[in-house]
Amino acid sequence: MPLIFEEIKLDCGYRIDLLVENKFIIEIKAVESLTVNHLAQTLTYLRLAKCKLGLLINFNEALLKNGIRKVANNL
Repeated sequence: MPLIFEEIKLDCGYRIDLLVENKFIIEIKAVESLTVNHLAQTLTYLRLAKCKLGLLINFNEALLKNGIRKVANNL
């Protein structure tokens, strides 16, 4: 996703892991535990893409269901 400020476009902007039909974002991690920074990053992507819902998935869990967090953007 390019970063656009006023009329300046930077191609080195944000990198969303998966954007599903321009409506849903999936952010993938493989870390010891998810932090507030990971949540903030996903929320930033939701706001910039004007999406309402996203998933933050951590694959470094014994049970995958324990590594999935829903993230909502209150547009």
